[in-house]
Amino acid sequence: MHIKGDHAELVVGGRLDVRSAADARLALHHAVDSGNGDLVLDLKELDSWDATGLGVIMGTHRRAGRCGRRLVLRDVPPRMRRVLVATRLHRILTFAS
Repeated sequence: MHIKGDHAELVVGGRLDVRSAADARLALHHAVDSGNGDLVLDLKELDSWDATGLGVIMGTHRRAGRCGRRLVLRDVPPRMRRVLVATRLHRILTFAS
């Protein structure tokens, strides 16, 4: 798993799973805490995620809301978007057009 970017836009790639969740959580929470406005997560390089990885995304979404920010997902791979639709999380999360 790798995360590149700053406090306004991050590219998440590789696998977001139980092994990478702690590092991802630290990086994403740091980005939320150190910026303002929308935090865009570009997921085009993300290969897969598991339930733990999805939990990291949702935790970041909640933290951003508490900080007065909005988490915006961009370029979500189709199979991951299907998971968000199946779990109805697409109704909670914001997607860039």
